[in-house]
Amino acid sequence: MTGSDIITLLPLIILAGGTIVVMLAIAVKRNHALSAVLSLITLGASFIALLQSFPGLPYHIGVMAIWDNYAIFYIGLILVSSFVVIAYSFGYLAKNHDRPEEYYILVLLATLGTSVLVISNHFITLFLGLEILSVSLYTLISYTKDQLRCIEAGLKYLILAALSSAFLLFGIALIYAQTGTMNFREIGYMAGKFSWDDIIMLAGISTVIVGFGFKLAVVPFHMWTPDVYEGAPAPVAGFIATISKGAMFALLFRLFLATNAHASSSIMAIFAVIAIASMFVGNILALLQNNVKRILAYSSIAHLGYLLVAFIAGKDYGIQAASFYLVAYFITTLGAFGVITVLTEEKREPDMIEDYEGLFWRRPWISLILAAMLFSLAGIPLTAGFIGKFYVVTAGVQSTLWLLVIILVVNSTIGLFYYLRIIVAMFSKETAGEKGGPAYLPLGGSIVLAVLLILLIWFGIFPSDIMIIIQKLVTGLGYASLM
Repeated sequence: MTGSDIITLLPLIILAGGTIVVMLAIAVKRNHALSAVLSLITLGASFIALLQSFPGLPYHIGVMAIWDNYAIFYIGLILVSSFVVIAYSFGYLAKNHDRPEEYYILVLLATLGTSVLVISNHFITLFLGLEILSVSLYTLISYTKDQLRCIEAGLKYLILAALSSAFLLFGIALIYAQTGTMNFREIGYMAGKFSWDDIIMLAGISTVIVGFGFKLAVVPFHMWTPDVYEGAPAPVAGFIATISKGAMFALLFRLFLATNAHASSSIMAIFAVIAIASMFVGNILALLQNNVKRILAYSSIAHLGYLLVAFIAGKDYGIQAASFYLVAYFITTLGAFGVITVLTEEKREPDMIEDYEGLFWRRPWISLILAAMLFSLAGIPLTAGFIGKFYVVTAGVQSTLWLLVIILVVNSTIGLFYYLRIIVAMFSKETAGEKGGPAYLPLGGSIVLAVLLILLIWFGIFPSDIMIIIQKLVTGLGYASLM
């Protein structure tokens, strides 16, 4: 590596170094507040270094990684989201764990793994980032070790993640056997010689899709999702639903555009089937749930189906639509899991719909925040979620994906019902005053939720503010990756 490589990678180096600093601080003296503050400082410093890396882009770090505007946008989104997760995790851990300090090491490592995924331009880098992320998530999911459902969720994720990694490696091996390279842009150059419709190439990319499908939790690779969301601590479930999936989706775009696999009608047909199945299965199964975390799990499956419509549409507008949708999805999902987090009592999360009955009459502001997040997930106007769906539908229409667009609209209507079940329960008056709840809400978590609510409404009314940034940073990804 050259000095320029090190300077370019400074945000990731700060993340890795900050992780070591937190670990050493814990070794010297356990202090929950110090560990949290050091973690937040690390993320803040990494974000500042990220903003300094615009000159001289795109910058190739050997053949393994590419640092471009697209990477800066998604790493920035990841860092801000990780900051949010840590901020509202502090109060949760203080009530539920005697030794919570190691949690912050794992979150920083998982953030590092997702950042490596975003800059990947080679299958080796992809696998490195994926394993850093996965190993961190195994432990985070089962962090509440005195609860059996957490251990069960961690074990399920461990087994299925190992299986998906095996599929991914097998697909990489098939592609390498045919092209002789694992660099994305070089595979793109070879695509003219070895068509993606060739049986070996198609088999290779199909098994790679299996690996991606597991991390994105799309049908039929979704079976782990509701159990893991239900068993994992609420902040961890929020991390998985947003940061982990967002990084994989950003990588999905880079991989398929750089390798020119996006041009294959056979491969796009596979994604179309996955998108349709994810929308229907996610929404229909969510209707049958009474557990809020399981509802959000199945909802996330449906939302990834919506995102795949923008992915299939491709081109610049598809990338822009997916990027805005991910920003809106991050805000709303982190907000929803944030409400569960701040309402958690000692050793008990409010994860059943009945726990929210009459919440408005006990906690009016927190219930209004959750209602706004659910309305955004449902795609109600004046929220960021509505604008996100509008952009995705527009991308689908521009690419004449009429069937997918119609199915998206129908499923958005279905999704409205299970979100309304939670909202109606919160505003019901019959059981008001009968439920318990924490005596006070954590200050940090409350501030974070207030900021998320402001962003939710702001981007729903003035979407051009964030869309201008998206257009400047993610436009032309397919061309930049091939430079």
